[in-house]
Amino acid sequence: MSETIVSLNDVAIFQNENLILNHIDLEVKKGDFVYVIGKTGSGKSSFMKTLYADLPLKQGSGNVVGFNLKGLSEREIPFLRRKLGIVFQDFKLLPDRNVNNNLRFVLKATGWTDNSKMDAKIDEVLDKVGMKTKGFKFPHELSGGEQQRIAIARSLLNDPELILADEPTGNLDPQTSVEVMKVLQDINQNGKTIIMATHDYALILKYPHKTLKCDGSKVFEVVQKAI
Repeated sequence: MSETIVSLNDVAIFQNENLILNHIDLEVKKGDFVYVIGKTGSGKSSFMKTLYADLPLKQGSGNVVGFNLKGLSEREIPFLRRKLGIVFQDFKLLPDRNVNNNLRFVLKATGWTDNSKMDAKIDEVLDKVGMKTKGFKFPHELSGGEQQRIAIARSLLNDPELILADEPTGNLDPQTSVEVMKVLQDINQNGKTIIMATHDYALILKYPHKTLKCDGSKVFEVVQKAI
């Protein structure tokens, strides 16, 4: 029996008082790769935000990496997020420091203190995304694809149980999108569980995985060739 990483039962997702998605049932196992697709405004980001507790779960039951989302306290949210790697569309790198120091900032913020261990971890994650020689560069010196690789490296720092990638190729051209996707594929093949929101159907067809569609306030599985 493989371990369940995400379990949602009859979940409804709200933005303020507005119902965005309803009657969501989902189980994601360790090592799965799941796409979440849908038009702009269909609820993909709200779905992702619920998983990392940016939106509170008000209705239904949900469990993510062992945390009960219903009634999750403000104090518990950082501990949930330490078990998650979150990759955003717009990279969210700190512009005033180089790549190594961007990654070091996250390690220090999550309790690391040993400099040699931090150096080793930074080397390890940069190597995984093919960016080991770019640690001295500042974000503005990197291409969009390179910045997203660094953002993926950052998401791996605390060895997360689940990576949530919200439109990670949204700001990238098709060729760069494929390169970033290959990095995510490698990470998944090494055992990491990934949920990725995207509207890039070419990638979905090139790298088929379980696909959930947000449409008309529902979330349902779709067969990829029918997209």
